[in-house]
Amino acid sequence: MRAIELTVNGRRRRLTVADDALLLDVLRTDFGVTSVREGCGVGACGACTVLVDGHSVSSCLVRAVRSDNTDVTTADGLPADDDVVDEFVAAGAMQCGYCIPGFVLMAHELLAENPNPTHRQIAEHIAGNICRCGTYPEICSAIGAAAARRRGTEMGTQP
Repeated sequence: MRAIELTVNGRRRRLTVADDALLLDVLRTDFGVTSVREGCGVGACGACTVLVDGHSVSSCLVRAVRSDNTDVTTADGLPADDDVVDEFVAAGAMQCGYCIPGFVLMAHELLAENPNPTHRQIAEHIAGNICRCGTYPEICSAIGAAAARRRGTEMGTQP
């Protein structure tokens, strides 16, 4: 057992975790975060994606002790009027919704790094996330629309 401090969605807590506790389980059990989901358990699907200090990680692979003193953002921590979420809704970019929190966080990471991504750059950035419902065209459109919205333009992504 080891004491760690995590800031999750702006809420800082000190807690004791087992050395082998996964960040995914700590987020769900200790913080009550339900948007972080286990899909595959091997970091291949993206359902467990969170942002740790602004960078995407598969929380099903990361030991919680390795996240000591970090800032973790989950989809639960996004504001009610989040522009990326709004564009996902407008584009109809979800069916079952299981994977969408991971895609939304990947979109936030991409747009922080590249405010004007091309369609190809969007597709490459989300390639590690799997949507079993097959809404990839809508997801890419939503991310392009969020980028355009942030730039204050009506255009989507570049070819």
